[in-house]
Amino acid sequence: MDSVDLNVLRSVLEWRRAGLRVVLFTVVQTWGTAPRPPGAMLALREDGVVIGSVSGGCVEDDLIARLHDGRIPADGPPVQLITYGVTREEAARFGLPCGGTLRLTEERVGDPHWVAQLLERCEAHEIVARELTVASGNVVLTPASKTDALMFDGQVLRAIYGPRWRLLLIGAGQLSRYVAEMARLLDFEVLICDPRKEFVYGWEEQHGRFVTGMPDEAVLSIQTDERTAIVALTHDPRLDDMALLTALDSKAFYVGALGSRVNSQKRRDNLAQLGLSAEAIERLHGPIGLHIGSHTPAEIALSLLAEIVAIKNGVELRQKKPL
Repeated sequence: MDSVDLNVLRSVLEWRRAGLRVVLFTVVQTWGTAPRPPGAMLALREDGVVIGSVSGGCVEDDLIARLHDGRIPADGPPVQLITYGVTREEAARFGLPCGGTLRLTEERVGDPHWVAQLLERCEAHEIVARELTVASGNVVLTPASKTDALMFDGQVLRAIYGPRWRLLLIGAGQLSRYVAEMARLLDFEVLICDPRKEFVYGWEEQHGRFVTGMPDEAVLSIQTDERTAIVALTHDPRLDDMALLTALDSKAFYVGALGSRVNSQKRRDNLAQLGLSAEAIERLHGPIGLHIGSHTPAEIALSLLAEIVAIKNGVELRQKKPL
C-alpha cells in the first residue's frame, strides 16, 4: 500500500469524524490499458474536495460533477458500481488510453470505525483484507497474506491493504543521503541507524526517521518483516556485520552491503566464522545493485534501488553485478 492510499484513508477518517459526508471510490476492475490499477482509491468530500486518484484526471472531474449535479444524492444506496470507457467516444472523453475501461465502486462512508481499524493495523505492519458487500455497504476486516490480490465478483469486493515498503539504512554518510532521497520518491518509508554521532548532522527529518541504538538493535526494534529492505552502507565491518548478522536471519525481502567483490567475499567468510548459516549468507546481496557502470554516489544509489525495486516487484535480475 503506498502513501497516497494511506493519505486517502486518513482523510476519510478525518472528514467523517468532523461530520462531513464522504464518498469513497475504488477501482475494482479494468479492461485494456487503464491509468490506475485495481485497488486505487479516491475520496470525495461533500464540498467537492478530493484526495487520491482513479485515472489520469478526467474521470476525477466527472466524479466531482456527479456530486454537484445531484447524481450522488445523500440518501442514495450505500454502494453503486460505475463504469467508464465502454464506448470509444467515452474512452476518448475520459482520457482512457487504447480503449481502456475501468469500473469503480461508489461507496458512501458511514461509521468510520473500520477506517480507523484498518489504518491501525497497517501501522502495526499487518496485511489486511477489506471485504465490502455491495448490496448492504457492510465492511468486514480480515487477516490477509502478501500473496493475496484484489478480488471482485460483482457482489463482494475483497481489497488488500498493508504497510508501506520500508528501507533501513545502516550508516548516515553521503551515499545514504542519495539513497534516502531516491527511496522516498519511490514511496519507501526510510529509516536510518548510525551510532556515530558525527554523521547525523545535516539530516532533515523529512529525509528519514532515525532509529536509535546499535545496528543489530535497530533491525530488531523496527520488527523487520517481508516489506522491509536493509542495506549496510558504513563500509565499517564492525557496524555493517553487526546489522547483517541479525538482518540475514530476519524476514527482510532484501539484505545488502556496500563493498567490492573481494570485500563482499571477505564479509561472507567473516559471517560464516561468526556462526551464520550458509543459507542465511546466501541471501546477502553484495556487491549491491544492478550493473549499470555506476561510479558516483548518485549512480550507486540508482543501481541499488533498481535492484531493490526489481526484487520487490518479483522481477528476475538480469543485470546483476558479478560476484
